[in-house]
Amino acid sequence: MSETNHGEASLAPTAAGIISAGEIPPKRPRLVLVVTILGMLAVIAVIGLFKARQISQAIAMGKSFRMPPDAVTTVKVASETVFPSIPAVGSLSSPQGVMMSADLPGAVTAIPFESGSHVTNGQVLVRLDTRQEEAQLRTALARLELARQNLERANDLSQKRVIAQFALDDAKSQFDATTAAVDETRATIARKTILAPFEGETGIRQVNIGQYLKSGDPIVQVDSLDTVYVNYALPQQYLGRLHVGQPVMVRADGLPDKEFPGTINAINSMVDAATRNIQVQAILPNPGHLLRSGMFAAVRTLLPERRKTVMIPASSIQYAPYGDSVFVIASMKDKDGKEYLGVREQAVELGATRGDQVEIMKGLSDGDQVVTSGIFKLRQGGAVRIENAIQPGNDPAPKPADS
Repeated sequence: MSETNHGEASLAPTAAGIISAGEIPPKRPRLVLVVTILGMLAVIAVIGLFKARQISQAIAMGKSFRMPPDAVTTVKVASETVFPSIPAVGSLSSPQGVMMSADLPGAVTAIPFESGSHVTNGQVLVRLDTRQEEAQLRTALARLELARQNLERANDLSQKRVIAQFALDDAKSQFDATTAAVDETRATIARKTILAPFEGETGIRQVNIGQYLKSGDPIVQVDSLDTVYVNYALPQQYLGRLHVGQPVMVRADGLPDKEFPGTINAINSMVDAATRNIQVQAILPNPGHLLRSGMFAAVRTLLPERRKTVMIPASSIQYAPYGDSVFVIASMKDKDGKEYLGVREQAVELGATRGDQVEIMKGLSDGDQVVTSGIFKLRQGGAVRIENAIQPGNDPAPKPADS
């Protein structure tokens, strides 16, 4: 029992010693924690200073960076005198054109012309068989001779008062009737000889020798082509600006390199109630008979007024719902006062088009240098570099190649 107590007594100081030792050194972990935190703060500060320096350098580089100038093409604006015109489409027709046809039935015996040839007024085109009519004519002529002799005898006898007046009248009537029969037969023969009604050009004949023609069957088209008509329509709002004798210019499909001048010779007396258009007819000379009836034509009716205007390539226009604009080359200064070549956006009012060009009614003046290509990449005040080695289309009358 005493040994046990002694053992317990010897262990008690040891436990007490451990507890005392745990209460004395709690300051050491705190110091380690403080040192660790301070070290971490120092590392963060170093990293922050390094990053701040990098950011400041990047900001300085960003401020000093300049976008390279965009390459563009330009054209210098110059006003020119234009003749306003009203465009339209129309068709050509011959002043005198007719499809020759058979007046009376009969068989074709002669065709003394060639298809596509020039014919004169009264030239024979087709002859039909007239043998029966010629026989009837000989019979009528014989009767006419007998009637003439009877009339002469009746006149002689009437003067001698041998016959009554009614006998003389009957002889005269027989002579007149026989004369009419001769004239009728001759007219029938003439009607079976088809003649050109005027000087012109023939088309392709539609008959052959020996063919039997009924009345009204077509033979050949004949057109007078020294001059041609162009018929077209214009909106009624132009009616007050139209007059007979007004000049027009015509281009026809198939002849893209030629433009034919003409004048208005007729304006319809009424406006079409459905389309509100007025029909106009112009006449134009046709040298060489290049224009043919039925051709499609583009017509420009020239207006009397002339005006100064500015024409620029259509590729210069920046179209937008809020308004159209162009970019004009200008000398500019940056924030440091250094000059550079830049662009400013200029609002414009558009007018008529002419080939590759667009009329500028307002917004530009003589001497302005306008960007003609590369506008999609430009911005207000942006720097540019002019390279005019290759220019976009700027032709008032372009002739695109067939693709």
